[in-house]
Amino acid sequence: MKKKGLRAAFRSAHKTLKQKPKVSAVYLVLRLSVLLVMVAQFFNGNFQNMFLCGLTLVLFLLPTIFERRLQVDLPDTLEIIILLFIFAAEILGEIRAYYTTYQGWDTMLHTLNGFLCAAIGFSLVDMLNREDKFSMELSPAFMAIVAFCFSMTIGVMWEFFECIMDCFFLLDMQKDTVLNQFSTVMMDPAGGNYPVIFKDVTDVIIVSGGEEIALGLGGYLDIGNLDTMKDLFVNFVGAVVFSFVGYFYVKNRGSGRFAGRFIPYVLSRMEQEEEKQKENVSEE
Repeated sequence: MKKKGLRAAFRSAHKTLKQKPKVSAVYLVLRLSVLLVMVAQFFNGNFQNMFLCGLTLVLFLLPTIFERRLQVDLPDTLEIIILLFIFAAEILGEIRAYYTTYQGWDTMLHTLNGFLCAAIGFSLVDMLNREDKFSMELSPAFMAIVAFCFSMTIGVMWEFFECIMDCFFLLDMQKDTVLNQFSTVMMDPAGGNYPVIFKDVTDVIIVSGGEEIALGLGGYLDIGNLDTMKDLFVNFVGAVVFSFVGYFYVKNRGSGRFAGRFIPYVLSRMEQEEEKQKENVSEE
């Protein structure tokens, strides 16, 4: 009888993790940390953060679930980095407010995201390239370009998501930047397209509900534009770095140890049967 539903998928993921001691150890440490944070948020009455903790626990299992569904073997290094990335983004970044406490935290994660997404995109194309059903063989340069485009697409889609959350739920996911100079065509007296430049800006006054409020931030408040451009740029850097690494990996067909730690391996039929036998033994 085939197992169905999310419960069976999560149970299967736990069994797969047990076969990877290093990944399993990291997973257990991070899971315990998330559970402790969840308990603390419960006593603080912060149910939104409790939801984030629950979401994090689910996200921890997704790499293993995809590994099972796609019949691939994720390298331990890639899987551990994904787990650490999820913990750093959700628990440290959102709940512990590392995004605002440490200025480069968001930049670091977006750079890593570009690198990891390029690795995933590269592996997807590499899986097709090794599939016997496809008669064509893709060149290393084409695979690198596809990996780069895949990573940038994920980065753009994430910025769309942040913008939607800010517009409809006012979450301020696109962080603001304080500027001392800016230009705008909206202040053109003639109503044309001539940019009016403001320099040495030291404060901004907001009129809300008939009350004038000086922000006192030391300049003009840019609403998320520069943050979005910075995120896309560092995503671009991460994508370019792995695309070059992946290019030489395929060109030399697996001789690079570094890239091999980030590219999933497609299991052969014999290896798939061995995995099923291990699972059956563990169930008994």
